[in-house]
Amino acid sequence: MKLRIKFSKKGPLRFIGHLDIMRYFQKAIRRSDIDIAYSTGFSPHQIMSFAAPLGVGVESEGEYFDIEANSVTTAEDMIARLNNEMAEGMVITGMRILSDDAKNAMASVKAASYRLNWKDGHAPDYDLTEAISQFLVRDEVLYTKKTAKSVIERNLKEAVFELKALDDRTIYMLVDASSAGNVKPGAVMECLAGFYGKEYDSNAVQVTREDTFTDAPNGGYISLGEVGDVF
Repeated sequence: MKLRIKFSKKGPLRFIGHLDIMRYFQKAIRRSDIDIAYSTGFSPHQIMSFAAPLGVGVESEGEYFDIEANSVTTAEDMIARLNNEMAEGMVITGMRILSDDAKNAMASVKAASYRLNWKDGHAPDYDLTEAISQFLVRDEVLYTKKTAKSVIERNLKEAVFELKALDDRTIYMLVDASSAGNVKPGAVMECLAGFYGKEYDSNAVQVTREDTFTDAPNGGYISLGEVGDVF
């Protein structure tokens, strides 16, 4: 049976990269005696699929991975056993059973929500509300990304689904997080600062991913944590 596990990642653990997080959970699952299924073949491995990788330095309240289990007890029991193996800053917050035909976490991701807070001792050197107003009224906000092999130009208006200031130093955004159109919050912030000829200082801002979403049956988006059945 397929299980979807939700967890949060905060504090110093935000500096641990995605591959290390995968290895971390592989060990935690073994230590907690979760009856996870293994692949067949010469080198069997735990059947596990993570949703959108989290950038180094970004905290999260809504991360997900799927596993296949041979047997289960209750979500409450399995969450407790996993949390007994968690380091400070990592907490299992939910678990659901998925249908056999459900897409895995990685293939399901369509959008992600973020909260960006300027750290103490720092403050934006431009008006957030005015910058967001400029972004929203434009038909096109082009962002150029340079990679080792190419230069990609994209209209962020097509990839930013919601953008608002919560106060004078906090921004909320809902952006495209699909494999084909993933947008990082820093790209949006670079454009907002650029309206004023400013540079975006990523070290001055704490980014938190609030949740990760997939397509809802009737349109819009639904949290990955609301897919499946409680048990």
